Amino acid sequence: MHRSHTTRTTLTLLLLTLFTVIPAGAEPGNDQRAPDLGDCEDLEVPAGHKVAYRTYAAGVQIYRWNGTSWDFVRPEALLFADADGNGVVGTHYAGPRWEGNDGSIVHAAVLERCTPDPDAIQWLLLKAVSSTGPGIFHRITYIHRVNTVGGLAPEDPGDFVGEEVGVPYTAEYFFYRAHR
Repeated sequence: MHRSHTTRTTLTLLLLTLFTVIPAGAEPGNDQRAPDLGDCEDLEVPAGHKVAYRTYAAGVQIYRWNGTSWDFVRPEALLFADADGNGVVGTHYAGPRWEGNDGSIVHAAVLERCTPDPDAIQWLLLKAVSSTGPGIFHRITYIHRVNTVGGLAPEDPGDFVGEEVGVPYTAEYFFYRAHR
């Protein structure tokens, strides 16, 4: 079985195990405020787009040793309704893609990067390439990854070419829709 498929299957099983009913008020999207970007002005979402949902991610950034350095491979994370890890609302995986428990999916591409913390993965502005729905990710136009902790490639070399490691990270994701 392909490693990526195995990992997604594991995440799916974990989701099924952890899935809880999200209480009203804990649903992502109740807080419509955009994140404070600090010195990362280049990450500003274009006018005409508003926050639709906010989720909290906990997972790993996966890297592969190529013999001289670690190459980023993919993220694998669960998305939560709140910062305490309550209410799993979806997953985040290669593509990059975000998939809601409701079946909606958004696929995006990185537009801009910023490094406010040298000890954590970069903050990102992503533009949606496609989205399917209906659901929480239907009609998403932009995504912010901010307030990151961890997730950087290992500093030590790998033991063999092709070795993969998952480095824990957390982040907040803000999902935007065009405001009509």
